[in-house]
Amino acid sequence: MQVKTYATKRKDIKREQHIIDAAGKTLGRLASQVAGMLMGKHKPLYSPNVDIGDKVIVINAAKVQVTGKKAKDKVYYHHSGFHGGLKSITFEDMMKKDPTLVITHAVYGMLPHTRLGNVMRTRLRVYAGDTYPHQPEKKAEKPELKEKK
Repeated sequence: MQVKTYATKRKDIKREQHIIDAAGKTLGRLASQVAGMLMGKHKPLYSPNVDIGDKVIVINAAKVQVTGKKAKDKVYYHHSGFHGGLKSITFEDMMKKDPTLVITHAVYGMLPHTRLGNVMRTRLRVYAGDTYPHQPEKKAEKPELKEKK
């Protein structure tokens, strides 16, 4: 008996859409959960070289929490590319400025830094509030037809 290795094919990939409420959740735990869904690690067909991840929408990003004194101590850095161009901003200030960047930054750091990771990043949407533009619309109930006698 010969055992064959299974290779995931494009026709086998079925993408789903997950909506995650970030209200009251810890930033790092939420980010690792979202990154796993974007990569497809929750599926039995997972393979690190194939993009089988799902679409993820994170709502209530403004209500995400961090533990301990990270709100004051956690600092985000970026560099403009010029001499003396190192910029920094604390977690508190980032939450006031744009809370979606906090979750986006955390998730991006957990995804592969390759072309495959770039494709995974396109399927992440983060919103500060509980509403988002592509909500499924409620279907209007059809009025009951009266039977003719």
